[in-house]
Amino acid sequence: MAKLYFKYGTMGSSKSAQALITKFNYEERGMSVWLIKPAIDTRDGASIIKSRIGLYAEADPINADDDIYAMYVASHRGCDVIIADECEMFTEDNIDQMRRIVDEFNLPVINFGLRADFRTRLFPGSKRLFELADSITEIKTVCACGAKATVNARISPDGKVVTEGAQIMLGGNECYTAMCHRCYVNEQKKGNE
Repeated sequence: MAKLYFKYGTMGSSKSAQALITKFNYEERGMSVWLIKPAIDTRDGASIIKSRIGLYAEADPINADDDIYAMYVASHRGCDVIIADECEMFTEDNIDQMRRIVDEFNLPVINFGLRADFRTRLFPGSKRLFELADSITEIKTVCACGAKATVNARISPDGKVVTEGAQIMLGGNECYTAMCHRCYVNEQKKGNE
């Protein structure tokens, strides 16, 4: 029985690398993969998924108003798996469409993404995956202090933790760092001094 998967972690926890490795593993066995990402994620190009370690692949960008179910039925019905990166940026409707594909076509859909934003609030796509996924796995990484990182801290150009702003701001190591909650709170206090 196929499942809807949600594999989440903080920034820098190797989510994109694992998505691309998973794609490679399927293709190495002669299977077909439909690789997708939200169109809003243009950081490495409109149709590129790229990891910090240099792995990359072409992916189909999905707009917020696209119907993933209809796209699958029209063009990708022969694939063996759907792999999605940056799933936190998908809409709740997009996640519901993936759920429908799993249920109606017995096709695994594997989502990789962030759990929460820089304010520790769930993204809409992640929230819906927590509600619907059959399998939820944390991809762990560490804070600079050595504890498990759980927060995606947004960092200002002057090196301070930011706690206000738009939920989505594209960026990598220059804008975000993974921290444990204790360090996140301590860095906020330092910024307010």
